[in-house]
Amino acid sequence: MIWLLCCVFLILALATLIGMLLARRTGTESSRAIIKNLNARIRSWWWMCGVILLAVLAGDFGSIILFGLVSFLALREFVTLTPTRRADHAVLCWCFFVFLPVQYMLVAIGWYGLFSIFVPVYVFLFLPVRTALSGDTGDFTGRVAKIQWGMMAAVYCISYVPALLMLEIPGYADNVRMLLWLLVTVQMSDVLQYVFGKLFGRRRIVPEVSPGKTVEGFVGGILSASLLGGLLYRLTPFTPMMALGAGMLVTLAGFGGGLCMSAVKRDMGVKDFGSMIAGHGGVLDRVDSLCFSAPLFFHMLRYFYT
Repeated sequence: MIWLLCCVFLILALATLIGMLLARRTGTESSRAIIKNLNARIRSWWWMCGVILLAVLAGDFGSIILFGLVSFLALREFVTLTPTRRADHAVLCWCFFVFLPVQYMLVAIGWYGLFSIFVPVYVFLFLPVRTALSGDTGDFTGRVAKIQWGMMAAVYCISYVPALLMLEIPGYADNVRMLLWLLVTVQMSDVLQYVFGKLFGRRRIVPEVSPGKTVEGFVGGILSASLLGGLLYRLTPFTPMMALGAGMLVTLAGFGGGLCMSAVKRDMGVKDFGSMIAGHGGVLDRVDSLCFSAPLFFHMLRYFYT
């Protein structure tokens, strides 16, 4: 694990040096804009890798607090872009200050039976009732659906990342390494899809939803990130081939998550969910892949390994 983290930071240092050299040598206005965006992304990756390192060093409780904060910021970004009425404010207070902490508390105490159904069952039923009690029926279905979607994506799905720490896998004691494997594999899939798309991208997959996603970027990014997941099998309870298959699963799920979140942004008429991370948009823009990959990875592990 230490070797992997050292390699990641070494690659970032090399990318930073290359970005500085390119910035000095670039002459045209369009080229400078591309290099400026690239350097902004590299600086953001320093911060994000620092957060991943913090999650590894913080242990179980620290990781739960960290991803609870990520969920809070992601939900705030989603709600900010979602049209709401004054009557929805009470419902949103429940979401931010009651349901979100309870979800992560259930993860912290390892209560899988309630953690796995709290948001999709109890919160799902509570939200429309509380909204109806406000007396405002304008766009009732749309308002409730948007808040429920935000809770599912930003809170429920993301909470599955630290929930990996609650699994008890025979012969495997250090679940933090498994969490690191998921983060590295999924995030590198996003990076490699971007790189392959910029270098070789010709045919767009769904230009109406995500103009930057190409067939070449998708194939190159998914295959190379899955291979990376297979090479990092020592972080997991998998054999090399199982790690390769798991890598394929989480990267495909991550692609689906990114595509669906892009559709949400297009529906809202925005490019990014926020601007907190320079070059990458908001927090939700960075964890959109995890929203789909983390629950699938968790349940695959729980079904086959516990």
